[in-house]
Amino acid sequence: MNEAALTKHYHQLYTDSIAKIRNEGVVTDELLDDPLDDRRGITLLVRPDDEVKERIRGWLKMLQKAEPEQYYYLTSDLHITLLSVISCYSGFHPEQIDLTSYNQLIRESLAGEDSFSIRMKGITASPSGVMIQGFSENDRLNELRESLRKQFRKSELQQSIDKRYVLQTAHSTVIRFRKPLQHKDTFLDKLEQFRDFDFGTFQVKEIELVTNDWYLRKEKVRTLSRFPLG
Repeated sequence: MNEAALTKHYHQLYTDSIAKIRNEGVVTDELLDDPLDDRRGITLLVRPDDEVKERIRGWLKMLQKAEPEQYYYLTSDLHITLLSVISCYSGFHPEQIDLTSYNQLIRESLAGEDSFSIRMKGITASPSGVMIQGFSENDRLNELRESLRKQFRKSELQQSIDKRYVLQTAHSTVIRFRKPLQHKDTFLDKLEQFRDFDFGTFQVKEIELVTNDWYLRKEKVRTLSRFPLG
């Protein structure tokens, strides 16, 4: 998806979602605070650098004053999903997979790939949360996704890539709604103020393969492998 198409997609998502939130309210996540939620999976992801993370953290602290009861991602949990290799489900354990085979497939898919930049600019939303918009240099993120998809399709390794939806954006989810908004107008006005805010650009120098819960919380995430880019 080129930048013009991605910008249009983000804008439409934001417009539709804000209208729905204003008229119908937010969609809350009933499992966010459930201690019995044992959904686990495996994800390929990239992480913003410290400078971008700090800008996002400062913005989230400001929003948190307006709606303190929502779920705000910690700086340690900020990420962009490259691919959800195995979508989280109850009963999955990383010991069930042959990690060596996964590493080999991913390493071959990424062979010769150079580092690239992602610009985090503007925000978008869904009825269930808020995301920072990401734009990868020359659509490199989607090129890597397609290379990995092809290799996984040819393999017999367990995977559920694209089962929920085909991932094409470079967004980072930063807020999830756990309760109805108490100060809806104030909160949505603050979102609008930062609609096009530039959170910065970072260089993707490595990709992580992790086992994770649904929310990529640090205490539930374990890095399985790292794949440096040239």
